[in-house]
Amino acid sequence: MSPVPFKERSADTGYAINPLDRLSDKRDDADFIAELQRHPASRTVVIGRDKPVLRVTEGRREALFTTGEAAEMGQIREIVLLGRTDEGAFFGALLDDSAVVEREQADEGAMIDTRVLAIPDRPDLQLTDLRSIAVQGLLDAATTGLLGEAKSLLYWHARHRFCSVCGSPSTLGAAGWRRDCQACKAMHFPRTDPVVIMLAVDGDRCLMGRQPRFGKGMYSALAGFLEPGETIESAVRREIKEEAGIEVGRVHYVASQPWPFPSTLMIGCFAEALTREIVIDRTELEDARWFSRDEVIAMLEGRHPEGFLPANPIAIAHHLMRAWVEKAG
Repeated sequence: MSPVPFKERSADTGYAINPLDRLSDKRDDADFIAELQRHPASRTVVIGRDKPVLRVTEGRREALFTTGEAAEMGQIREIVLLGRTDEGAFFGALLDDSAVVEREQADEGAMIDTRVLAIPDRPDLQLTDLRSIAVQGLLDAATTGLLGEAKSLLYWHARHRFCSVCGSPSTLGAAGWRRDCQACKAMHFPRTDPVVIMLAVDGDRCLMGRQPRFGKGMYSALAGFLEPGETIESAVRREIKEEAGIEVGRVHYVASQPWPFPSTLMIGCFAEALTREIVIDRTELEDARWFSRDEVIAMLEGRHPEGFLPANPIAIAHHLMRAWVEKAG
């Protein structure tokens, strides 16, 4: 895939760098896909119970394995084509749950997946939460984006193993970009759930909120799922009204972000506030308040007098804040 000859704000968000040619016209060519898998330049990323598998060697981490190396980790439940670059083809492999052991359960209140998972007898392999990979910069941006694609796609396969029309078992098709029901012939395709995420703006102020699970002092843009029958603009207006009681007029698109938790597309917007009084929905938010442009700048620079912090730079909310203080779209 040729690089875009101009800069898009979306490209600055986490998981957004993905240079693959997805080969959509070749997915039904089984011989072509098999040849790609056999090619020595092809590489595979591996997911075990929703966590990417990394190889750790002398403190260095890598996520790309040969087909044989992936197979040595345990039984592979599904393998999907992710795409190809000039360097070769890339696949995603989903390990069967039996190949992974859980040594510590998750903290349900944490923002990251805190389960401690392992592949028995493989101390060189580490199953690492994808948020942690991005936040800590453990891998380059392109590989992180590749893992985001693999995690989203394989999550869907793991949870859609039966036909939603007749209930019969379904099988992988189109190199992993479809599931087929042999009983009723229905075809099922991976889904991405759209989420609106937005800053309501009132002149030199913007509205942000925090959920109880956020880190101490962190405020972020409001967000919510787009519902059936809604436009993006309608969803933005509804979510801001529901969560903070603010009426909204014009809505302006800013950027988007693939968010593989589990598989959503974050649609970032600015929204023109028509009212000022905040009425917080306490089932959704712990707090919500107006922030001046100077306050947001101070948050981004880590010097807010009350210790308030922005969303992490991997999140589109962070980039919405930057776009707003820069008065950019």
